Amino acid sequence: MYKDLSKLLPAASLSFQEPMSNHTTFKIGGPADVLVTPKSIYELKTTLEYCLSRQVPWMVLGAGSNLLVRDKGIRGVVIKISQLNCIQIRGEQVYAEAGAHLSQVARCAASFHLTGLEFAEGIPGSMGGAVVMNAGAYDGEMGDVLLEVDTIKPSGERKTFQRSELNLGYRHSIFQHNDHIVIAARLGLRTGEEQEITAKMEKYSQSRWEKQPLEYPSAGSIFRRPPGHFVGPMIEELGLKGFSIGGAQVSVKHAGFIVNTGGATAEDVLQLIAAIQEKVADHYGISLQTEIRIVGEP
Repeated sequence: MYKDLSKLLPAASLSFQEPMSNHTTFKIGGPADVLVTPKSIYELKTTLEYCLSRQVPWMVLGAGSNLLVRDKGIRGVVIKISQLNCIQIRGEQVYAEAGAHLSQVARCAASFHLTGLEFAEGIPGSMGGAVVMNAGAYDGEMGDVLLEVDTIKPSGERKTFQRSELNLGYRHSIFQHNDHIVIAARLGLRTGEEQEITAKMEKYSQSRWEKQPLEYPSAGSIFRRPPGHFVGPMIEELGLKGFSIGGAQVSVKHAGFIVNTGGATAEDVLQLIAAIQEKVADHYGISLQTEIRIVGEP
């Protein structure tokens, strides 16, 4: 079915029946029919045109850090944008392609004495994913620094969104509701003292290691924070720290995380999520919503 795609793209950009467990921070997920890793915007555009013309399902993958792929995998084409990772610094502005790791962008900015992105230290996602989710931590978020976002549609049409058009909110942006694919973002930062910037980033990094289960594969915080509540303490109060189903476990370090202690399946995680949701709803009357994206064939 995908022979034509092999004629359009270099062999190095293609992988067939690729286990998605190799491409998510959860280390979970069945195979994708095709994984495309475009090395240029041209290859990305070519892949999108192929999928559109043949009505092949497709999805874009960044660092795979906020994602659970079901055990049967993903039908169609997964486009992994990790090779589109150029970072440019001009004055107090940073231009970063969507595949650049957010923490790498933060460290690059720090090396140029630019402040405002320290909160991103240790966030495991890509720039594209961070924009789509309006990622944040330590009282900072992408919406604080975004100036504009470059995108492409499946048709190949390019558009630049200004900050006022992004409809930013808590873990929300306009890109969750339209078909534009983020390919790069421009950030506005400020000149600061490198020592102060670095010290703040080291502090955040240390805090993450102390409070988050970084020693295990995970997808970060599983649930969105409901208004007026914190998810981790609620789950902990229910005595669910350490509660496991298969290889999936509520972290003993931070109850807002589910970790893969070894060999966890997506079904293990989904059952654990459902169990937590049921207990929280019964005890608190709160319906927890997942923050992670769940994809793939049930």
